[in-house]
Amino acid sequence: MKKSVVLILLLLCSFSLFAQKGKIAGKISNSRNEGLSGVTIKIGGAATGFVKSDVDGRYSFTAEPGKKYSITVSYIGYKDKTIDDISLASANEEETVNIVMEEGGAALEGVTVKASSSRTGARAETINALISYQKNTSAVAQVISGEAIRRSPDKNTGEVLKRVPGTSVQEGKYLVVRGLADRYNQAILNGVLLSSTEPDRKTFSFDVFPAPMIDNIIINKAFVPELPGEWAGGLIQVNTKDVPSSNFFTVQIGTGFNTQTAGSDFYHYQGGKSDWLGFDDGTRGLTAGFPTKSEFNALDQGQKTIYGRVFKNIWSTQKNDANFFPVTNKSFQVSGGFNTKLGEKNKLGVVLALTYNQSFKRTNFDNRLYSITGGVASLNFDYHNDKYAQDVLWGALGNVTLQLGNNNKISWKTILNVNATDYTTKRTGKDFENDPINGENIRASELALKSNTFFNTQVTGDHNLPSLKTKLHWYGSFNILDQYIPDQRRIQYNQNVTVPGSPYLLLVSASKTSQRSGSRYFGFLNDYIYTSGGDATKTFNMGGLTQSVKAGYMLQVKDRLFDSRPFSIYLPSDNPSLRLLSEENVFADANFGNGFDNKFAFNEISGEQYRYLANTILNAGFLQFDNQINAKLRATWGLRWENFDQVVGSMKEKDPRHVHSKVDDFLPGLNLTYKQNDKTNIRLSGSQTVIRPEFRELSPFAFFDFDLGATTTGNKALVRTKVTNADLRWEMYPRAGELFTIGVFYKYFDKPIELFFNQTGAGSSSTFNYINADKASGYGVEVDFRKKLDVVADGLRNFTFQGNFSYIYNRVTSEGTNLDRPMQGQSPYLINATLQYDVEKLGLNTTLLFNQIGRRILYVGSSDYPPVWENPRPLVDFQIAKKVLKRKGEVKLNVSDLLNQVAYYYHDLNNNGKFEKTTDAISIARKYGTNVSISFSYNIK
Repeated sequence: MKKSVVLILLLLCSFSLFAQKGKIAGKISNSRNEGLSGVTIKIGGAATGFVKSDVDGRYSFTAEPGKKYSITVSYIGYKDKTIDDISLASANEEETVNIVMEEGGAALEGVTVKASSSRTGARAETINALISYQKNTSAVAQVISGEAIRRSPDKNTGEVLKRVPGTSVQEGKYLVVRGLADRYNQAILNGVLLSSTEPDRKTFSFDVFPAPMIDNIIINKAFVPELPGEWAGGLIQVNTKDVPSSNFFTVQIGTGFNTQTAGSDFYHYQGGKSDWLGFDDGTRGLTAGFPTKSEFNALDQGQKTIYGRVFKNIWSTQKNDANFFPVTNKSFQVSGGFNTKLGEKNKLGVVLALTYNQSFKRTNFDNRLYSITGGVASLNFDYHNDKYAQDVLWGALGNVTLQLGNNNKISWKTILNVNATDYTTKRTGKDFENDPINGENIRASELALKSNTFFNTQVTGDHNLPSLKTKLHWYGSFNILDQYIPDQRRIQYNQNVTVPGSPYLLLVSASKTSQRSGSRYFGFLNDYIYTSGGDATKTFNMGGLTQSVKAGYMLQVKDRLFDSRPFSIYLPSDNPSLRLLSEENVFADANFGNGFDNKFAFNEISGEQYRYLANTILNAGFLQFDNQINAKLRATWGLRWENFDQVVGSMKEKDPRHVHSKVDDFLPGLNLTYKQNDKTNIRLSGSQTVIRPEFRELSPFAFFDFDLGATTTGNKALVRTKVTNADLRWEMYPRAGELFTIGVFYKYFDKPIELFFNQTGAGSSSTFNYINADKASGYGVEVDFRKKLDVVADGLRNFTFQGNFSYIYNRVTSEGTNLDRPMQGQSPYLINATLQYDVEKLGLNTTLLFNQIGRRILYVGSSDYPPVWENPRPLVDFQIAKKVLKRKGEVKLNVSDLLNQVAYYYHDLNNNGKFEKTTDAISIARKYGTNVSISFSYNIK
């Protein structure tokens, strides 16, 4: 312990050595958003001299607080630019000044553009450089900066993304872009294509990335051939923190609570010692020497039942006292970084980070299942649920970068995240399966731990060859995704309401295959992804204008092994006295028999549908041109080829589970940008993309969902979806830090994939299946703005208002039917608004955020069964942050979901397009509570 304390003190002291002075640093880019290497940055004012930008366009130099500096950047073929009166407020501060240089011919060399002066001007220049990505990129895109992430109350990437124009988030982590469900979107981490993170749906769970680890997020809404072609709504590029411009060490601690959880009873079950880390320590695992599937199936019934006794008899819950402290949330983050010179021209940079979040949530929700005939709904079940969850999200990041001169960089980036939920769901209500008229009272619970481990490591290289006007980029990546669900348990008791005083009896029958009650489930998902590739960009002049051609190749191999072992406890002969026993005693060792008497028997639910193998090989190549047609018109165009070879279910062709598809797709993309003047653009784009079925959607795996009361299965007949995309947008950038854009888009889907509810009966006999609809089409309008309010009144100079609005009209149609409805997950509108108030001298900033989406389909219905709709729900979040301790520390208060309105999911029985609580059939009603947190961070630079 003493050694650890000494080590920490030495580390703090070592970082304090760098705290004597501050730094001015930033990145220099051109209008194509490319970092410019070798730019000369002349330093004037309090100091003189010059530095040069590295291969990424980054620069930095030491500065003293209280003194004023100016910098002038110059580069052949670009207009010089000067920023005056830059200063630091404190000795440990780093002032970021990002600069976008304007291109000009030889005749324009030496022309100097004066930027806004003063400290505020430097910040404006940086904000303008950020917005310039959107202004100068070759396609329709948005960017979220690390600063914007820091200013929001969002703790992970999923929450951050709901702020982007035209986007919303389902369940806090699944992204919907332009009203398109999560399966139509794609994720990239540091330039490497990622895979689905869920075993039961085609999606990427963006909550695996803690927000403090993110440097920026780019959301592409128009396809360019250099990027992967399997998406239709948005391509999300997540970039983690890179090389620091100066040494730093930051510690942050925080706490908080959920208003629906604190002060209330909180239930949990006996788990393991490492639950706080999101891992099971073996408490829930299969015992050593437990038979394999084939070995277990070879046993007789008596031998199988003996194994029912080896599991821990934990089916009941324990209650925490109704006080505040046991259910307070906790957060911790420590990060540090440095860069150091290796010789005269080389530099080594390192960033390390560790973050941990533990939160407690008590969620109340009702869920109902209906039989609907002729617009009349009758209940199959009506449940009230209290879900008590301990969520753990922690991660570690390590980035090492070696810069060799100004033209070469090699990086090694690794990220590890554990995202787990340990929960208890307690259920009461009525079940009408056995008695359709009176129903039966029920009491049930589900106990489970779901643990996801995400690991990615990658090596990348960037090389600038000035003599050849060529840039080379290469990469190699290895990715692991593991999901482990150990010993998920479900138990249910029913009570006959027609006989007064009837006891609750355990719901266990003679069926050997029930997953509803007396079930134990183990799930294992392992994804291994290998990716490599590279590209080369050649720049040349034609007609006095800059042109470029880019070509590249990517290979990605993905292997998945999914295995599950569902077990069932059943009664060969009914024994009411046994079924009277409580959860604590009912499955005691003594209550298991020999498999043939009136005591409990034990069985593994076997079948090929509970296991599958899968493999994909993706070869992709592209050729892309970026042509400056004239001073105002720019064209980015080309073709991407993707060869996709996929096997799901089994590698054996004669196995009925075997699904093999191999297809070549040629995906063209065209993006035109017409620059009306320095402040306005007009963009036009068109492209072809594809959406392929995910492993889970093709496999026959059947899983009973406790919350839904139904089983989800795949469909091996699914085919890929082809998507035709078109965009037209007008953009205006009136001054630094401001923008206004308005655009329209159109999409056509051939064979879209959706999840629909198959009403084949009540309870566990109802299923969710994947299908290909015939076709769908949609169009939309997007408006996005950011405006400083000093133009309204001088007293509002510290206020900035920004927001976005999207309207989308989308319809699914089918040949020979009257089908006419939105696609699953489609929202007709999305609204985001943000009001910021900053007082730089006081180190104070506040942010108020609003988000709302229009109603959308949660689950598609059939011809005689209406879909389940999600009702709009406004979200209001707030943050206030104050610098303290000579601006080295910061106190931050976050409040999310201030209004805490109930989320309703319902059948629109009269089909009038709106939610009516008294007449519509409410399928799910869920309340989340308001989250309040406070944190303190301290920076040593």
